[in-house]
Amino acid sequence: MDQILLFIDQLIRYPYLQNALFAAILVGVICGVIGCFIILRGMALMGDAISHAVLPGVVIAYMLGASFFIGAVITGVLTALSIGYITRNSKVKEDSAIGIMFTAMFALGIAMITGLQGTSVDLWHILFGNVLAVSRADLWITLGIGIFVILMVILFYRPLLLSTFDETMAKASGLPVRFIHYMLMLLLSLVTVASLQTVGIILVVAMLITPGATAYLLTERFSVMLVLSAVTGVISAVSGLFFSVIYDISSGAAIVLVASVLFATAFFFSPKQGIIPRYFRSLQHSS
Repeated sequence: MDQILLFIDQLIRYPYLQNALFAAILVGVICGVIGCFIILRGMALMGDAISHAVLPGVVIAYMLGASFFIGAVITGVLTALSIGYITRNSKVKEDSAIGIMFTAMFALGIAMITGLQGTSVDLWHILFGNVLAVSRADLWITLGIGIFVILMVILFYRPLLLSTFDETMAKASGLPVRFIHYMLMLLLSLVTVASLQTVGIILVVAMLITPGATAYLLTERFSVMLVLSAVTGVISAVSGLFFSVIYDISSGAAIVLVASVLFATAFFFSPKQGIIPRYFRSLQHSS
């Protein structure tokens, strides 16, 4: 209780902590929502690819003195387009194309960073995040991205839903399946960029996948899954920020660990899908 009161007191006194809290909430929501589509489409590897592939764009933006948001978005979108181009124009399958592109782009980013030794580029914060360093300008950009992502999901909810669960039916219905796919890639890139300061490039895929996977174990209705995933993302982000401040640990690591604990709880104790309830149900049937 004393630690909670200490956290609240610091939250009231320090504006940078308020920025961190709002950013964490926003990232939790948008990662949770987009993560549901990523999971059900079997695109977890694509999320990992884009989150790693934005690194060169971030470094270039730092070199040019521009916002890293711009560089990361451009690089993320180009990577998604490149993966699609390789898949359509060769015998290489999508998972292989993803592995090639994201490792190549990530290696390029690391090479560029090591070539900038002695500059202000902070490799640790880029890779693992530092939510306490979120500025007011970063917060406004994150809010703008969050609003745009949520609006796009609302506007294209039915096409996204149909193409996610039955792509063949979506094509037969005349939906622009390829456009929807690349739109989702754009949203994924934006969410990745918005999450960089909070959890970093390496850990952002966990926030895209873990809350959605947790919600997937708790419900069979997609609309409920979206809400539960967003709530799980927010709880993970806010709790992780609390542990980061109180125990002086990496914010990205703390957020991801909380999300992982929530997933483990759902995995073992979910009423329908949990290991333990299923075990007791099997005992009842056998008796």
